[in-house]
Amino acid sequence: MKKRNRLCWAAYGVLAMATLAIAGAWSAGLLLIHPAQRAIGAPPDDLPIQPVIFASNSGSLIHGWFMAGTAGHGAVLLLHGVRANRLSMLDRARLLRTAGYSVLLIDFQASGESQGQAISFGYRESQDAQAAVEQLRRLAPHERIGIIATSMGAAAVLLAEPAIKVDAMVLEQVYPTIEQALNDRLALHAGAMGRWLAPALLATLRPHLGISAAELRPIDKIPYITAPKLLIAGDHDRHTRMDESLSIFTAAAKPKQLWIVHGAEHVDLYRHAGNDYAVHVLAFLDAWLRQRK
Repeated sequence: MKKRNRLCWAAYGVLAMATLAIAGAWSAGLLLIHPAQRAIGAPPDDLPIQPVIFASNSGSLIHGWFMAGTAGHGAVLLLHGVRANRLSMLDRARLLRTAGYSVLLIDFQASGESQGQAISFGYRESQDAQAAVEQLRRLAPHERIGIIATSMGAAAVLLAEPAIKVDAMVLEQVYPTIEQALNDRLALHAGAMGRWLAPALLATLRPHLGISAAELRPIDKIPYITAPKLLIAGDHDRHTRMDESLSIFTAAAKPKQLWIVHGAEHVDLYRHAGNDYAVHVLAFLDAWLRQRK
């Protein structure tokens, strides 16, 4: 009888631990996808910004800022990373504005001032990226179009269906698969235990977002992107490791370039690299977007 009681209590203990693990994964999943909305405020006084709002097939009205540039210099869409908004791209906007480009900065759905129920790691945001490209074509007709996108923003560009048609892409710190992205982050913040938690968190994607991990694999899409690409990665980045950045570069179709920023973690690469960033990115965009006379 005592042995049976011990077994029963052991079974109850295992059940309780499993219940807590499931509840923890469910709660953690909700926290990861929780919207990152906030008031953006007035545009900076030093930039000739025109506020814009347009519809996306994600179901959101996308809020953003537009600046007209010099005719024939090209136009660039700026796409922010996860839990950020258009303010994180303002330094790049100033750089591009000085170089004569027209610029559109947006808040993805569920971020900044844009509507949305959940962050989806590039899935729904891919529809926002598609809509933003079309909006930029209307705002800057006859211009060649480029994109600078960081992290989740870069994933959104690659995940778009049909594929986004532009003349050049700068893709920074893009994750190859959501499994790798989650494993890296959990290992970084929870150690070896983090990798055991990853499958439970991935299992919450469908009930929370209606999608599976198989639909969040930018590495499967990049071979079919024909636009010229500059991929940028930090060699100290532990959120998207160097081997992962090399794998997605290897998978990419030509024409393509890779710039490795030495000493950079998963940070704002423009702020980290400064003038080197300006030189690399502007040379790439100038080569593909300028209309030569």
